[in-house]
Amino acid sequence: MVDDQLPVGASGDDPRLPIRRSPEQGTLALRPTGSALDLFEEPKRDEDEIDLLAYWQILQKRRWLVLGVLASILALTLLITLLTPPVYRATTTLQIDREAMQVVQVEGMQAPEAANSGDFYQTQYELLQSRALAERTADTLNLANSGSLQSVAKHSWFSRLLQSLRPQTREQAAAANKEAKTEALREAVNVVQGGLSIDPVRNSRLVKVSFDSGNPVFSARVANALAEGFIAQQLERKFDASSYAKKYLEDRLRQLKAKLEQSERELVAFAQKEHIVNVVAGAGEQSLVSQNLSELNTQLADAQAQRIRAEARWREAAGSSGAALPADMLANSIIRTLQQQRAELQGQYQQKLQVFKPEYPEMKQLEGQIAELDKQIAGELRNIRASVRSEYAAAQAQESLLLGKIDALRSQTLDVDNRSIQYNILKREVDTNRQLYDAMLQRYKEIGIASGVGTNNVSIVDRALPPSSRYKPNLPLNLAIGLLLGAMLGVLSAFVLEFMDQTLKTPQDVEQRLRLSVLGIIPRLKKQEVPAQALRDLRSAFSEAYRSVRTALQFSTDTGVPKVLLVTSAGPSEGKSTTAWSLARNFAQLGKRTLLIDGDLRNPSLHRVAEVQGEIGLSNLLSGAANIHEAVQETDDPRLKVVLAGPLPPNPAELLAGSKLISLLTVAAESYDQVVIDGPPVLGLADAPILANASAGTLLVVEAGKTRIQAAQVAVKRLLVARARIIGVVLSKYAAQHHGAGYGYGSYGYYAYGGQKQLTK
Repeated sequence: MVDDQLPVGASGDDPRLPIRRSPEQGTLALRPTGSALDLFEEPKRDEDEIDLLAYWQILQKRRWLVLGVLASILALTLLITLLTPPVYRATTTLQIDREAMQVVQVEGMQAPEAANSGDFYQTQYELLQSRALAERTADTLNLANSGSLQSVAKHSWFSRLLQSLRPQTREQAAAANKEAKTEALREAVNVVQGGLSIDPVRNSRLVKVSFDSGNPVFSARVANALAEGFIAQQLERKFDASSYAKKYLEDRLRQLKAKLEQSERELVAFAQKEHIVNVVAGAGEQSLVSQNLSELNTQLADAQAQRIRAEARWREAAGSSGAALPADMLANSIIRTLQQQRAELQGQYQQKLQVFKPEYPEMKQLEGQIAELDKQIAGELRNIRASVRSEYAAAQAQESLLLGKIDALRSQTLDVDNRSIQYNILKREVDTNRQLYDAMLQRYKEIGIASGVGTNNVSIVDRALPPSSRYKPNLPLNLAIGLLLGAMLGVLSAFVLEFMDQTLKTPQDVEQRLRLSVLGIIPRLKKQEVPAQALRDLRSAFSEAYRSVRTALQFSTDTGVPKVLLVTSAGPSEGKSTTAWSLARNFAQLGKRTLLIDGDLRNPSLHRVAEVQGEIGLSNLLSGAANIHEAVQETDDPRLKVVLAGPLPPNPAELLAGSKLISLLTVAAESYDQVVIDGPPVLGLADAPILANASAGTLLVVEAGKTRIQAAQVAVKRLLVARARIIGVVLSKYAAQHHGAGYGYGSYGYYAYGGQKQLTK
């Protein structure tokens, strides 16, 4: 860090040095605990919020683009409309009922479309546009041989030349003539389908059939022919369908009858051969063996449940002590009585034990009685367990017997089922043939009754007449569409260009993206003007803009203008040298002794702006080859002195990082009222952060419409990391008519109050 190279005493508390750490010298609005990394956090805003004013400002800014796109689309629309040949539309109106009136109502004979009117009408519309109807219409009107379509059958001049050179045989000529007729018919069909349009009338059974062409009479002929052909086609389809269905059903009935008889004979013969006898059960036919197996399965389930209960009782009895047997096992036993008697004798024994010794005869007698009762209790328990064990064994035996019988019946059932597979196949075939035959016979009787008794469900309401005016192109409609499309494309183009433009264009962009105050806006000069010429005119907008920046700098900190002020920018050619020179001149005009230092030791430009030449400069001072008095250059203003860059050193960053820069600025701050440094760009170089750390304040110059947002943000972060005091931003080369008229900054183009207005470009 540069701070590590400060001389002794160059701390933040030394009032002589311009690098004091007092936070009051900066106006950068950061959070108390903020850092350079979270500086550019976007403020939270409602996602559903729409800033209509911002959109309007974008349109205002790009208005010439929007108007240009709109005018181009309108002109193109007008040209296309005028060059498009007129088209005439003739329309005939049809009424399509869902079903014709039925004289004899037969179940199942209604058209399937009657159940769903939407599907029915959509089917009719598709039939009206079918190729079959178009071919019928073309054939009715003889369009393939009409003069308007003869060009389709003609060949190119090259093919006609080849035919003249190679005479064709009679067969080849006939084939070519046939191919020409086929091609002419195909073209006629395409013409009919291409000009046809179907428009159903909402909430009605009417449909408008329209045909478009360049001839009004031809349009009416084709529209009427289409309607008549559709009606005739509907009648033919119904007649053909009834005749075909009746003939088809007769053939199918004969086949199904023969097939049914054959399947029944095969079923009976197979049952006799395999001795298969089925009984009718609740779920259908079932063999006798299968029925017995089902009953034994039920008995086996009961036996298994009984065995499980007996096994549980036995396990409980075998694992329990005598007193812990369940109550149901002890219900029919005298064990409770024996246990009660033993308890009484035990009580007597304990009572007499307090008087007599155990060897006393009466005590010996009581012991014998207790032992006898114990033997009886143990025997009774053995009897109970034996009884439970017997029940368990009987249940097991019954279960095993049933399992054996079921295994035998299962084998018999599988054998019967194996022999019944073919029987079931034959039986299903018989049932299917019988159902088909009955259904076909019923349908044949219904068709015989109901065929030919319906009427047609399509009728012509209004026939087409030759139109008196063209249908399209519609000039007002096309212009309206072009106007709408042009406006949409123009607005879209404006928004696309605006949102793809990632540069800082307005003071509002600087404040929102960099979180820094805009201290001044410098208008763009005309192409033929140079900064020196504009600065000489004290009443020009250019001069007034820099005076406004000087005034803003006086209020930028609590102590006024920073004593040592660095002027830098994110990249080159953004106007920092002009800004430094202009501010230095303005400070000198206030009567301050001002020193302007060219701190760009890589690509200096102050000598061109200030029109001052000299061989000794900042590089000589920092290297110790000269003193400050030798490097200071005079200007046309006696209060303004200039120190140029001097010879370009090979290591500018190392030269600036030395202690001589601090000493130089300290001496300059004591000798002059104001020190202004024209610094190098921030990005890509270490020079600007070093100078910014050594200066009391840093002024960032941003060129409107050129400096990219990301580059400016990176520059600010680098300066903050170097602990620079950024006091604000100067927006240079600002054109109000290009960047800011709609943003509320258009008045910045008029600084010369009371004089001639300085228009900027």
